[in-house]
Amino acid sequence: MNRGPVVREGYIYIAAALVLAVVLYFGFGIGGVIVPVILACYFTYFFRNPAREIPMDASLIVSPADGTVQDVVEMEEDEFVKGPCKKIIIFLSVFNVHVNRSPIAGEIKCQKYVCGRFRPAYKDEVGFENERHMLGIENTDGFRVTVTQIAGILARRIVSWVTLDDNMEKGQVYGLIKFGSCTELVVPDNVEVLVKKGDKVRGGESVLGRIK
Repeated sequence: MNRGPVVREGYIYIAAALVLAVVLYFGFGIGGVIVPVILACYFTYFFRNPAREIPMDASLIVSPADGTVQDVVEMEEDEFVKGPCKKIIIFLSVFNVHVNRSPIAGEIKCQKYVCGRFRPAYKDEVGFENERHMLGIENTDGFRVTVTQIAGILARRIVSWVTLDDNMEKGQVYGLIKFGSCTELVVPDNVEVLVKKGDKVRGGESVLGRIK
């Protein structure tokens, strides 16, 4: 589990930029280091893993990602949740925190990775066409949600540090999507959704819904 201020996947990018800065310094002087140093700073910023205050109330469902609510849609059924449900779509820009967090405490009962295209993450079709990784999580009361990481036009790697049968705490960091992406959360119909299109949310901290 990643608990540091920067997730471990970020260090190779930061180190590569700094090595390039050293090489360019000896080749071109101080002017050569400007771009790679800026890149190193950006990679440190992008792969940041800020501490969050997680609401402990078991009836509250927290956001799995930082970003902007792109839409809230009704669904007839989800392959894991089953029955009528609601999907909350969150768009992450390249400036958002990109680690993903578990929306509830529970056990991973379903996991699916699908190869796909790399269309812009704000397009309506990306949840069906793009590369994605879905987790189905069930708590001790049998309440189920699915959370899906979806790659975007710049995101070429979905990272997950958990697998089937793992137990996760609410707000626990479990993965990330590298550069510009989308995260979808599907909840049963008996959840009162507390956000709307255009709302800004913070992973692990913003409450997206309440179990009625």
